[in-house]
Amino acid sequence: MPAEQQSEGKGILDPVERTSEVLFGLIMVLSFTGSLSVASAGREEVRTVLIGAIGCNLAWGLVDAVMYVLTNLTVRGRQADLLRRIRKQKHGTESNKLLSELLPPEIAGVVDEAVLGQIANGIRQMPEPATRRLISANDLVGALGVFLLVFLSTFPVVLPFVFSDELLQAMRWSNGVALVMMFLCGLSLGKYGGFPAMRTGLTMIGLGVLLVGLTISLGG
Repeated sequence: MPAEQQSEGKGILDPVERTSEVLFGLIMVLSFTGSLSVASAGREEVRTVLIGAIGCNLAWGLVDAVMYVLTNLTVRGRQADLLRRIRKQKHGTESNKLLSELLPPEIAGVVDEAVLGQIANGIRQMPEPATRRLISANDLVGALGVFLLVFLSTFPVVLPFVFSDELLQAMRWSNGVALVMMFLCGLSLGKYGGFPAMRTGLTMIGLGVLLVGLTISLGG
């Protein structure tokens, strides 16, 4: 699950990125704990499942961290290429079209050609950017954040199995913790996206349970 690029003026990971990584980690670990059978699972099987869950989220945290960096590099490269092409264009029509690709569609659709032309002229007058390192400190910090969010989201769900010898009780606590975490993730997304927070939180619980069920049924 790669995170999108960060700009210099915002935090390393925005609320959507943070929440997505936590949800991903939750779904992965629940696909393991949800496969346990109260009737037949012994301590050794529980131990094996928990080790598998932690190992899986460790691996996927690393994969997501690498993809986060690759995504940032690709997006920055694309943006730099568009800026270079705008600087080389002498005619406004083509440079305006290139500039529109740098803007969010909602904004590009309401900005007229004259304004785009003024912005393009301003870009042409800017000095050539200094050569930058391919990977920035923000990329590394963001990648670490992605890894920790995926990996650490495992532990609230698996800890009940560590502290309780009663499998049924541990599963209830584990599932309860997971539902609360899903609700909080939905709450965060709702507030950030301007949706009804409580409704989004409850919807996230339903969606999370559905995704976990699908993951388990498909052998994930």
